[in-house]
Amino acid sequence: MIPIITQTNCPELNLINRGKVRDIYDLGEHLLIVASDRISAFDVIMDEGIPQKGYVLTQISKFWFEQMSDLIPNHLISTDVADFPAITHQYRDQLEGRSMLTKKAKPLPVECIVRGYISGSGWKEYQQNGSVSSIPLPAGLVQSDKLPKTLFTPSTKADLGQHDENISFEETINLCGKDIAEQVRDCSIKIYERARDLADQKGLIIADTKFEFGILDDKLIWIDEALTPDSSRFWPKDQYHPGSAQPSFDKQFLRDYLETLDWGKQAPAPKLPEEIVRKTGEKYLEALKRLTA
Repeated sequence: MIPIITQTNCPELNLINRGKVRDIYDLGEHLLIVASDRISAFDVIMDEGIPQKGYVLTQISKFWFEQMSDLIPNHLISTDVADFPAITHQYRDQLEGRSMLTKKAKPLPVECIVRGYISGSGWKEYQQNGSVSSIPLPAGLVQSDKLPKTLFTPSTKADLGQHDENISFEETINLCGKDIAEQVRDCSIKIYERARDLADQKGLIIADTKFEFGILDDKLIWIDEALTPDSSRFWPKDQYHPGSAQPSFDKQFLRDYLETLDWGKQAPAPKLPEEIVRKTGEKYLEALKRLTA
């Protein structure tokens, strides 16, 4: 059984960032990205770790990076600790199965969100304004409906504990330049639509997802994670019924539980019951099993 790790401790490595989920170490030429078992909801990190979550995130990312390698280069070098620099090998027990050795790129200042179905914040906005990220949509859509076409709805990158804010494509051009903005829009949609079609064959609906890109040697590459349950909404196809929220293989299960509590969605996080922790882990693992079966 893979141990639950909510925080890595590798004192001989240069820790440069500890995010909501990932611990990132600078190895000089490359980065070491370790997916912990931390989980956040409403931008608050929970105290409890989710069993095998970091393993699932890493293995799903590896799967998708390999599936999409002909569409765009990505930052993944290896997920095998044996391929990592020798100084990391002493921490094998913390790194095995949950870490990626990656190329170093300069991240773009936007999150690239792609929506194929109307859910979450998009559904809330549509109910109020008939739009998603200020993009007008036809009247009469219901919650979880498939959208008439795939939408690219970028957002800013907020600091830890802050909320991302949706931005227009014009604002993306201002932040990234016209050429790069068009590349990330087109590439995001291509990756999503291929992944959506592949997942459909495995009995999964990918409702939406979030990508990050960076610049390496003046070229665009795909970085961070790839279509994981942390960055995407996964729904079981055989239970899909538009008109309400859908059962999911992602952290929506945890969000739904937290919505039942009298909690202001600010730190400190509430204590999670063992059953919620276990079931959340099972949902992540089920997504991996279905995709890679």
